[in-house]
Amino acid sequence: MKFTESFPIETFDALVIGAGGAGMRASLQLTEKGHKIAMISKVFPTRSHTVAAQGGVNAALGNVTPDKWEWHMYDTIKGSDFLGDQDAIEFMCQEASEIVRELEHFGVPFSRLDNGKIYQRAFGGQSLNYGEEQAYRTCAAADRTGHAILQSLYQQNLRLGTTFYDEYYAVDLLKNQDGDINGVLVMNIHDGKYKILQSPHILLATGGAGQVFRNNTNASINTGDGLGMVLRAGYPLQDMEFWQFHPTGVSGKGMLISEAVRGEGGKLRNSLGEAFMEKYAPRVKDLASRDVVARAIAIEVNEGRGCGPDKDYVLLDISHLPDEVITKRLPGIREISQTFLGIDPVEEPIHVYPTCHYMMGGIPTNIAGQVISPDQNGKQHPVKGLYAIGECACVSVHGANRLGGNSLLDIVVFGRKTALTIDEALTSSPAQHDATLNLTPVVKRLNRWLKQDDSKNDSISRIKKDLQLIMERGCGVFRDEPTMQTALEALEGIQARLEKVCISDFGNVFNLDRLAAYELENLVAIGYSTVVSALARTESRGAHSRVDYTERDDENWLKHTLYFSDNHRLTFKPVNLSPKHHDSVKPVPRVY
Repeated sequence: MKFTESFPIETFDALVIGAGGAGMRASLQLTEKGHKIAMISKVFPTRSHTVAAQGGVNAALGNVTPDKWEWHMYDTIKGSDFLGDQDAIEFMCQEASEIVRELEHFGVPFSRLDNGKIYQRAFGGQSLNYGEEQAYRTCAAADRTGHAILQSLYQQNLRLGTTFYDEYYAVDLLKNQDGDINGVLVMNIHDGKYKILQSPHILLATGGAGQVFRNNTNASINTGDGLGMVLRAGYPLQDMEFWQFHPTGVSGKGMLISEAVRGEGGKLRNSLGEAFMEKYAPRVKDLASRDVVARAIAIEVNEGRGCGPDKDYVLLDISHLPDEVITKRLPGIREISQTFLGIDPVEEPIHVYPTCHYMMGGIPTNIAGQVISPDQNGKQHPVKGLYAIGECACVSVHGANRLGGNSLLDIVVFGRKTALTIDEALTSSPAQHDATLNLTPVVKRLNRWLKQDDSKNDSISRIKKDLQLIMERGCGVFRDEPTMQTALEALEGIQARLEKVCISDFGNVFNLDRLAAYELENLVAIGYSTVVSALARTESRGAHSRVDYTERDDENWLKHTLYFSDNHRLTFKPVNLSPKHHDSVKPVPRVY
């Protein structure tokens, strides 16, 4: 039976899609202001991927060494390889200290120094006095900081009575007859039933999309659902060529070994026993920026100095650290190593290799969290009623390369700021619900899956695995035009298979199969946005390392890419080099 344009409707002042740290912080603010909020999450909220963040959250508290937000701002701009928007970075770094103290008051159990202050550890790419010496800026709750933050924010939302739609999947954004976003179609994963949640203010906090690569640190839920919805609604994605490959994933498996390990004194070694980072970053060594360390490991392996029978990983050595440091500061890392490698890092090194970790690009927004899109003349405008925060958004505070400890900061700073933006809009104009929603595009998408494939020779899972392999080979740590062009051509085959494949009787099939089909549609769209954007950027900048264009090109490429799904179209906009309260940081060669 085909789907028709008739679904139950519930109305709210605002909808928050995604229950990670970003969505939780926003919903907390909005509920506290007295608004009727619904939070939609395709997993139980405390299973959102923020729970996996290990190392910490950056703020210039100065608890270990003197520190200033201006130094934090400088390091973030430099770490972004000067592609980050300096007004947004300035705002985030100014807000950081207050945000961390606020988290402490929400109940986050930060580790403590002997004097009782919040413990801060060293992280890569961070310095004092504009690059002079190593900063201790990353506020940590052992090596489970994201877990601590997410649990605390969830408890605060329960205290205030936020409405949760647990294990509901947001299928698509809905527009009214005027073309404004005014609702979302959701599927109850438990029973497969659909309903419309309607609101003039929809906040996307759907997280990253690391599942587009074969080896990744991301949960299976990280399939870029918000990004797919935005593309189908006709809006662009920004800077999708920039994917962070974390230097230290568990070799062959991808799980994250936190930068906190190197922050506590861990050393990377090759098969010769050399602490090889001295060659690539003589001053800061293992605490260089993530893109620098990831490339160094890849080079060591490519040049034959890898470890193991296949020489396909390097060693992360913490055996020289006191046992009590590992037990107190890195208990989760020790457990991961023992569980997935059978190695106790107290006694022998951990096997590591770069793995896809974080999406620097995403849905373009301004500092207020409003999604922005260019008009026909290229002028940027906010999209009425649509907002995005966290990893799914690109504000852009990470530019071409994110510093460790800035992702947790990003989600809480812009989670709060965007909630204040929505609160201001609701205060001046109470929510209006337009009953004339255009359901034709989403109903067409649902009914597409009722089509049967006579061959039965393909499957959603097989297409996903092939997509992940294509992306890993075409857009990995190092890239060039031939491999990316091959990936683009292979994506055309993936798209053709996606349009043909079926999942038996869609109306009766178990709902996780339907979910996998929707997620794959999003991942294929993200694959296209990544490859098309990466092919266009003929330079090396941050995480985008091209062997055929090895230098950064500020004259031609100090700009953001904007990808539209119609005909895989690209437009561009300049990087904002003008902070409001600080001198502009001019692009210079980036060395560590």
